[in-house]
Amino acid sequence: MDVEVAASRAEAAPQKGQPSGFQLYRRRWLVLAAACLLNCSNAMLWLTFAPVADKTAEHFRISLDTVNWLSLVYLVISVPFGLVAIWMLDTIGLKCVVILCAWLNMVGSIVRAFSAIDVLSLGSLNVVYLLVGQCLCAMAQPLIVFAPTKLAALWFPDHQRATANMIGSMSNPLGLLISNLLSPALVHEEKEIPLMLGVYVGPAVLACVLATVGIRKKEPPTPPSASASQSNSQSVFAGLKMLLQNKSYLVLAVCVGGGVALFTCYTALLEQILCVMGYSDFFAGLCVALFTVCGLIGAFFLGLYVDRTKKFIESTKIGFCLTALASIAFAVVSRLRNQAYLLAAISSVFGFFGFAIYPVAMELAVECSYPVGEGTSSGLIFVASSITGASRTLQPDSLFLRGCFSH
Repeated sequence: MDVEVAASRAEAAPQKGQPSGFQLYRRRWLVLAAACLLNCSNAMLWLTFAPVADKTAEHFRISLDTVNWLSLVYLVISVPFGLVAIWMLDTIGLKCVVILCAWLNMVGSIVRAFSAIDVLSLGSLNVVYLLVGQCLCAMAQPLIVFAPTKLAALWFPDHQRATANMIGSMSNPLGLLISNLLSPALVHEEKEIPLMLGVYVGPAVLACVLATVGIRKKEPPTPPSASASQSNSQSVFAGLKMLLQNKSYLVLAVCVGGGVALFTCYTALLEQILCVMGYSDFFAGLCVALFTVCGLIGAFFLGLYVDRTKKFIESTKIGFCLTALASIAFAVVSRLRNQAYLLAAISSVFGFFGFAIYPVAMELAVECSYPVGEGTSSGLIFVASSITGASRTLQPDSLFLRGCFSH
């Protein structure tokens, strides 16, 4: 015990301006890196098959509807298991939750790869491996998506919390961007699907090793701030009751949850939305890439700005207004033909403001719901967004999918 305490003290990095009684640990960046890699890997596994849906259907001899369910299963499972994740994060602690997530994510990716091994082949039922693997990865998703706000609150000082939350939260859309670029690059013919499944195992294994070895404590020995020392002052069920009575939080939850659901539909169904108007699959993928990249840039700069100014409310309100205008512009222009440049520009603006406010709004949710645990306040928003996203994604008529699949 004395050796461990001495090591913790040696690792502590006192910084100029840090209040007495609180300590910063360099290990916080390793913990954040493990969470980011895990979040990115899980997002990559989520949309592995969406960019190569036709080749996946051909290789496994299944319908496109079945391929779509390999992505939709994430939204379905995240609702009930998200409630479990809320309880685990604020009761058991960050360390156990992240490590459990890492192992579920790794095992799920390996189970998917079983479909490419001849000795383990189930013939026409190889899709079972994919479904089981996707379900395991889907169970891991709420555990890591809820984690950034908790991690930022426990390990980072007040002036770095928004930045840490931004980095952790934006690793998820970064994974979606990578999968949209990597899957088509790996799969030119249906016979290359096994190669793709094997490649996606790598990041999952690396994330599992980094999380298991690198995260040794559920919280630092000495808190980095006064707010961190008072974390989890309410039980999960008491916290949920307080949230449902908090009007400010409910308004924010509806807005943020609806925004996340809109993002889910946009990334998953943009190809189907644009194809009936004559736009190519490549152009749809380009719009998703612009949407995500510009969003990451916006989130980075807004996170730094909010950390310095603490203008959470003003930034969130302005961001929501600009995002709403961009979404209206996209809804109008996407119904027109031969507007590729304008659609690309609108997608960039849409992502820049929409992504930028997500980590800030999640941090604001923690602030306005205090003393409710960070996992509870952020988790409830994600569960609401999953319900909304699943319901919207399963309404193909509203997105003109019939016309798309008739081509």
